[in-house]
Amino acid sequence: MKRILLTGLILLVTPLLSLAAATSGFDEGIEYQVIDPPQPTSDPKHIEVVEMFWYGCPHCYQLEPVLADWLKNKPADVDFVRMPAILGPRWELLTRAYYTADLLGVSDEIHKPLFEAIHDKRQSFRDENDLAKFFAEHGVDEKTFRDAYHSFGVAAKVNRSRQMTQRYGITGVPALIVNGKYRTSASTAGSHELMLKVVDKLVAQERDALAKAVGQ
Repeated sequence: MKRILLTGLILLVTPLLSLAAATSGFDEGIEYQVIDPPQPTSDPKHIEVVEMFWYGCPHCYQLEPVLADWLKNKPADVDFVRMPAILGPRWELLTRAYYTADLLGVSDEIHKPLFEAIHDKRQSFRDENDLAKFFAEHGVDEKTFRDAYHSFGVAAKVNRSRQMTQRYGITGVPALIVNGKYRTSASTAGSHELMLKVVDKLVAQERDALAKAVGQ
């Protein structure tokens, strides 16, 4: 009986020890990269985590539920920002869709359904007209959509996404940027879950650095 209990305890503890070993061994240049030069953030008093994604990316869609769980326990001193990446001309269409929804205040109604339309329903979005129809199906008047889609505000944010994709050194998505200084991804960290463990480590590192800077 004791042997059975001991075996069960070993089986329970071993995965926990493996995870602890994995998460304590994150190294620069392996699980994450340094962004040089570091990029400015929106609020220097907070730690910023930026998700670089593209609606057409299946890995970005797979990250969504894992990221949603992480966001439920996000520390108060961490600001989370979504930013569509632009790695080619055809990426701009869905980037405009994201910022149009953001400008109109309907991100909650559009973000997840747009992912689902592309990856679950195999819906194709080839141009503005396809997006106008999709937005209308989710309660946005067509003229309202088109006015926002072609607005200066959306154009400016699309341009910024293009610039930051380059400045962050993005070559694939999804990627997470911590405080403008570090970049990690599922391919470098090993999985979506480990990518967020890397983020947790880097957030703690930045928190310590901010505390030391304030104390000086």
